[in-house]
Amino acid sequence: MKKVLILDYGSQYTQLIARRIRDLGIYSFIMPGDVSLARIQEYDPSAVILSGGPSSVYEKDAPSFAPEFLDFQKRSKLPVLGICYGLQLLVHHLGGKVNPGQHRGEFGKAKVIPTRESTLVGTSPRTAWMSHGDEVSQVPTGFTVVARSEAGTVAAVENPAAKIYALQFHPEVTHTENGGEILKYFLTQVAGLKPDWNMSSVIETQIAKIRAQVGSDDHAICALSGGVDSAVAATLVHQAIGDRLHCVFVDHGLMRLDEQKRVMKLFKDELGLPVECVDASDVFFTKLQGVTDPEQKRKIIGAEFIAVFREAANRLETTFKRRPQFLVQGTLYPDVIESSPATGTTGNKFSVTIKSHHNVGGLPKDLGFALIEPLRDLFKDEVRKLGAELKVPTAFLKRHPFPGPGLGVRILGEVTRARVEILQKVDEVFIQSLHEAGLYDQIWQAFAFFLPIRSVGVQGDFRTHDHMVGLRAVTSVDGMTADWFQFDPRFLAQVSTRICNEVRGVNRVVYDISSKPPATIELE
Repeated sequence: MKKVLILDYGSQYTQLIARRIRDLGIYSFIMPGDVSLARIQEYDPSAVILSGGPSSVYEKDAPSFAPEFLDFQKRSKLPVLGICYGLQLLVHHLGGKVNPGQHRGEFGKAKVIPTRESTLVGTSPRTAWMSHGDEVSQVPTGFTVVARSEAGTVAAVENPAAKIYALQFHPEVTHTENGGEILKYFLTQVAGLKPDWNMSSVIETQIAKIRAQVGSDDHAICALSGGVDSAVAATLVHQAIGDRLHCVFVDHGLMRLDEQKRVMKLFKDELGLPVECVDASDVFFTKLQGVTDPEQKRKIIGAEFIAVFREAANRLETTFKRRPQFLVQGTLYPDVIESSPATGTTGNKFSVTIKSHHNVGGLPKDLGFALIEPLRDLFKDEVRKLGAELKVPTAFLKRHPFPGPGLGVRILGEVTRARVEILQKVDEVFIQSLHEAGLYDQIWQAFAFFLPIRSVGVQGDFRTHDHMVGLRAVTSVDGMTADWFQFDPRFLAQVSTRICNEVRGVNRVVYDISSKPPATIELE
């Protein structure tokens, strides 16, 4: 299978490049911009894309590609596409000039006008998304300017003989008119790639990889959270190693209302997976007592999960005379990207950590297991497609994402049993109302959250001083970006009334209208 390598220089849109390419049926992967040439050659890409980024190429210690990269590209004629900072990086290192923009740069939508015929950018003006403060003042020898912005800034350059193309605007952003067609042309016509990546090929590749990793005798434990990701991961690994997979569902007391019953029924009756349920809620609540920092919460929850799995491994060793050496997790690509940009195979020191996911940045160093993460390179919607291939029930695949740390990261401030009980009931009313109104499937993720605030209210002619809760609902494709869902105000009014009437201890409901960015989907 041929693949595309994206070198990341810290752009907020890098993951969108990967998504757009995968949507074309071509596999793409992200590596840090300064990854060694040896790693690039080992990965053996059929095309390379240089992402945007916040730096200026003329600054000291500006991010760059490996010193030997351009010589390698010249010898191999490896197709390269630079985007925004990627364009400036190519121009700077190939003998051109990049300077600060004369008008403080271009940000947002701009008109891009072709200046001569180009098969890549076409011959018609288009609206494109710009996000740059620097601009090209002189192109390298052998390159031609094929488009400029309405303000006169160089918007696209190319050297077809060298198979190097570069854009100042972002074709991966939906605001760029026909941006997907530009990427498609570069990948299929310039690089000669064909759409040969699909979920069937993922299953085949991962099963072979899992069997090679586990071998013919070892066992594995799977951490089931009750969400789509862990269920799909468990189903895939079960196909690979059969009864040597032992699923453990940890009830940490932070689940949705009646979640344990629902999940255990699904795993046993519909997926046919061997599952042990461990009620560890007392331990989790004790460890979380007095803790208010979100990062600390995630790390505590991650560590306690591992402690439960170690105990399960000890029990299995008694039964099978062989201790499981592997832990299966439903880790996704966004988890890795947001948790540890400066580490790992996809890490990038030019980015910043958004938050530590309990199954990535929250894991203890002395784990005691080798990890099996068959979904680590996939986005959420890709996992749902994979689950459909594996015959996971459609109704389950359509469930909204639920964080591994559960309601622990939906309670701002200290996590207590009383707060969890309130939030469980509020969330149940909200989700039920979405189903009843036929809105659930229109939304990527919807949930309630608890605010550590008490407000004055009037209920039954009495003054109250009770809790405030919030509701959040967003639309998205992969969770990397999201927009808040615009409900009919009458729906929100009905839900608010139900919550205040049915959930004791709540007298005020607010709705979160923040998109991602600047916010994240979860509050912690």
